Amino acid sequence: MLDFERCWRATLSRDTRFDGLFYSAVITTGIYCRPSCPGCPMRKNVRFYRSAAAAQEAGYRACKRCNPDASPGSPEWNLRADVVGRAMRLIADGVCDREGVAGLASQLGYTARHLHRLLTAEIGVGPQALARAQRAQTARILLERTGLRITDVAMAAGFSSVRQFNDTIAAVFDRTPTALRGAASSPTGQAAGTVVVRLPVREPFDGPALLRFFAAHAIPGIEDIDNGTYRRGLRLPYGAGVVALTPRPGYVEAQFRLEDIRDLATAIHRCRCLLDLDADPLAVAELLAGEPLMAPLVAAHPGLRVPGSADPEELLLTTALRHILPGPQGSTVAAALTRRFGRPLPFPSGTVTHLFPTARTLAEASLTDLLDDEAAVLLRRIATDVADHELTLSDGSDRTETEYRLTRAGLGGDSAAYLVMRALKDPDVFLTQAPGTGRALRSLGQPTDPASTMRRAEHWRPWRSYALMQLWNLCPDGTHLFAPSHRTAPQPAILAS
Repeated sequence: MLDFERCWRATLSRDTRFDGLFYSAVITTGIYCRPSCPGCPMRKNVRFYRSAAAAQEAGYRACKRCNPDASPGSPEWNLRADVVGRAMRLIADGVCDREGVAGLASQLGYTARHLHRLLTAEIGVGPQALARAQRAQTARILLERTGLRITDVAMAAGFSSVRQFNDTIAAVFDRTPTALRGAASSPTGQAAGTVVVRLPVREPFDGPALLRFFAAHAIPGIEDIDNGTYRRGLRLPYGAGVVALTPRPGYVEAQFRLEDIRDLATAIHRCRCLLDLDADPLAVAELLAGEPLMAPLVAAHPGLRVPGSADPEELLLTTALRHILPGPQGSTVAAALTRRFGRPLPFPSGTVTHLFPTARTLAEASLTDLLDDEAAVLLRRIATDVADHELTLSDGSDRTETEYRLTRAGLGGDSAAYLVMRALKDPDVFLTQAPGTGRALRSLGQPTDPASTMRRAEHWRPWRSYALMQLWNLCPDGTHLFAPSHRTAPQPAILAS
């Protein structure tokens, strides 16, 4: 339950750091706002909600002044590993729109009725209302940022009919779709077919550090960093896409080119995960700055994020290659596999020309001219497990179970934990024996034996992933941070359940 006094004090402060953590609604005006909205309602007329969807369900419309539905997402859903947190991440990825509530519940292993009860108890609304709020936000972006016909916007945003679309826009924004489009200032210099979106962030935000990490791990053909912009291909539910991400003061500019515009909401969610935009840097800094070793690092690099993933399957397979092959060979072979087996993008962007091959493609491909027999067997085994859904990395995956299955599949403990940290957004992962961790601790004059390192890392819970990134940020080239320098012997293939 939200604490009224704390929320009221945050609202009085007009502090943007609380945007997205909760929403304030005014019963006399019938609108809901960000906590930072400059409006000054009377205390007795204010109500607080945990989500924009809950405020909409209670009959409030979005404030035209502060656009509350465009605020950063709540960091709570990445921190939580329970079914509610997993459900919120899946809804943000568009699963509810594509597969319905039944499909969402099935991925989580619950009945639709029980999932509705859990979400209503925690958030105040069920999955349908949460998905509806996301559709409304996607529709607003399309109306303001594209020249699509209004009927096409309705279908692209996930509405089942134009009438439902019109009713939702009127209820949420108190305007017609035509009025929303007319109020928008059309961006200039925008290429045809490109959708430009501002991704809001909680500051501080260390964008350059993220770009350095991506540059050190980039696979040619799939991703590229140039002049402060990160470009990569996107494999999405309805087709392929390309995104260019450029950190700006207060936001990240995202330029999307999509094969199917229905993928916009999913693409936005995956880019937010990739850049860890829904993190709470102040909560992280408050804890880490209280520990002597971390305090100077946090002060030097405030707002450091944990790199996520826009394509968990790709990350799993490329991490497996880096686990199997020493040094830079993993990236070299990944680039060769991309050229030979990857899908060419319908609209390449510079050196970003392909998607990484799917697990099914690698499971059936001949790999012996690129890998020795042992390495080819291990990669094919992992790819087969992924293609057969024995191994999955999705927003709905249980983190502990996934790490266990990755280890059993033949990946080492560090590689499995690294995947859980990046693909499943676990904020509390620490790779004690990773080479990058040892190098960083030695540079700080600290012992590097596993027992000492683990004892110190206990002080950094529940933000050990962010502490790890502070340490890795000390490594000059940013490469070979976790992958072993020798191959681990293959282990028996994973068993279903």
